[in-house]
Amino acid sequence: MATKKIKLTPSLLRKLVIEEKRKIQETLEQGKDEAEKVGAEETAADELADSLEQDIEWMAALKIQESILKRKYAKVQAAKKRIVKKLNK
Repeated sequence: MATKKIKLTPSLLRKLVIEEKRKIQETLEQGKDEAEKVGAEETAADELADSLEQDIEWMAALKIQESILKRKYAKVQAAKKRIVKKLNK
């Protein structure tokens, strides 16, 4: 998978540090001693696989719908072209 390279500028680095600082402060405000001890909600892998499968199926359905719409658009454009040509005669 291709990853996008981002140039680390001083402003971007400052923004990242501020964001991490905010996360740590929120953790401490919740009464936790350390940020690493914050409990994360675990999700079963099969649930994620199902949602991923649904997303893939949805994308396939959208591609089919897109191809149908492209064909309809091509027909409309062809009819428009014929009418313009007929009017210009």
